[in-house]
Parts: sequence; C-alpha cells; structure tokens
Amino acid sequence: MSSVAFIYDPIYLEHDTGAYHPENANRLRSILKAIEPLRENLVFLAPKPAPLELVMQVHSSYHIEFIEEKSLHQEAIDADTQVSSESFEAALMAVGAGKEAVDAVLSGDIDSVFCAVRPPGHHARSSQAMGFCLFNNIAITARYAQSMGYEKVMIIDFDVHHGNGTQEIFYEDSSVFYFSTHEYPAYPGSGSLDERGSAEGEGFTHNFPMRSFSTDDDIIPIYEEELPCDVKSFNPDIILVSAGYDLHKADPLAQLQVSTEGIKKIVESIMRSSDAPKIFMLEGGYNLNALGESVAQSLDVMISI
Repeated sequence: MSSVAFIYDPIYLEHDTGAYHPENANRLRSILKAIEPLRENLVFLAPKPAPLELVMQVHSSYHIEFIEEKSLHQEAIDADTQVSSESFEAALMAVGAGKEAVDAVLSGDIDSVFCAVRPPGHHARSSQAMGFCLFNNIAITARYAQSMGYEKVMIIDFDVHHGNGTQEIFYEDSSVFYFSTHEYPAYPGSGSLDERGSAEGEGFTHNFPMRSFSTDDDIIPIYEEELPCDVKSFNPDIILVSAGYDLHKADPLAQLQVSTEGIKKIVESIMRSSDAPKIFMLEGGYNLNALGESVAQSLDVMISI
C-alpha cells in the first residue's frame, strides 16, 4: 500500500463564483464527502499561501497585481472567470498546495499526493487569467519542483479541455514534457496534433485531440500504449497531473463519454507508468456525483498501486 497525501484547505470554499457558476464550492464538498471511506488510508496535509516570488516563476508581477485588484474589488475577469473578496487568497493557497505536495514527496514519507484545490489553473497563461483559472497551479508546481532538484518534469493533463496555459508556458522548454488528451475542437480551441513545441521545446508537447462523443475505447489505449512510450523516452524525475474530471460522460460542460471505470484505468496507467513521485492537481469536473466518485476512485488507485 502506497502512502498518499490529500491536500485541502477551507479557504478554497471561499472563492465565490456565484450561485449558478459551474465551478463552485460544492465541487469540493462533493469530493470531501466521497472520500470519507478512504480517510484512514490518507495523510491529510494543510497548505500554506504560496510566496509571491514563487508565483512570479510563471506569472508577471502585473498579472499578480491584476488578480489581487480584481479580487479586492470583486470584479469579474471575464464572463467565465469570476472572483470574490477571498479569491486572491484562495488562489495563493491553491499554488501553495503544489509546493506542499512537492515538499511531501521530497521528504520520502509520501509516495503520491492529491491536491483538492480551487480555483483551477491549467487555462491560466503567463499573463492572462481565463477559463475559471487565475494562476497556473500545475505550472508553478513544476517550477518549484525543478528548484528542489526534480529537473525533468512531466505534466499529464486528462481534463476534457486543453490546458492552453500550461502548454504556452512550457512550449519552448525541453525540461517539461506536456502530454494532453482533450475534446477537440472545443474550448479553448488549442491542442491540435501539430502543436508539438518549438525551439528547444520542439517534441516535448504531445497532444491527443479527441472527437466529441469519444468513449473509453478511444481514450484508454492512449494511456495504456502512448503514455508509457513518452514516459520511457523522457524519463521524468516527477510526474504532475492536471486531473480534470469533466471528461466524464455525465459532465454538463463537455461531450466526451468516458465512464468512471475509464477514468480509473487512466489513473492506473499513470500510476504504473513510472516510479517517479506523482502529484495530482484538481482541474475541472462539474457533475458533482461523477466528480466525487471519480476522485475517490483515483485515490483508491493511488493507495493500492
């Protein structure tokens, strides 16, 4: 049995996007309820707010100040991306979860970590918040991991929407490999097959665009056959996962038809792909029952492998 940590903080519930916004606090409440039977097998850790110097490894000082101002005045960033008075603090704590996760696996006491955070991050570009995302949590975690000695970082993104922000940040970087499956064409419109990185990063971005209504039979072979090849060739020191559960067939914001069992098999493939430590960071997932069930299944796999 593996030692698995679960990172969460109540401040994530205070990021108020409005009563009818799909990315709301009930998402985390559903997860907390669903994982209750697993509590004895998890190590619960609390994050600390990320220092601004860490956030600046990915985002400009202007971007950070912009998010802080929008949060202070409770002004929407765009039609999709809402903020409240506590959003800036919650966003820093979401980044802080990634730092805590890296420190946990570095200690040697923890094998893998699940970060149950809000707001999500993989759409946030270096100088633009979008798609419900304020700071790019997984990208900042990657930079922190590198600063702590994990030189080669692999990011696996199974959210139904392409992580355009993560791809942009590392597009010319050969030290970070970005691997993504996603519905295409769909929001945000990026993630085609020919987007493979550029300059020193060419060949270190691998996108698998999927047609609407693709099923388990379409996506599972990518994780059972393609992923192990990329992991073997890149040989990462650590694997970070943008865990977006909106690929589930019950999700209201997308049109992939992946089952809970299919998601379980994806996570199994990720866990078996390498002996490197693994950190999962929550991204999307907007059907509350499917989200809670899928996260619980993911944690069960993480514990058992």
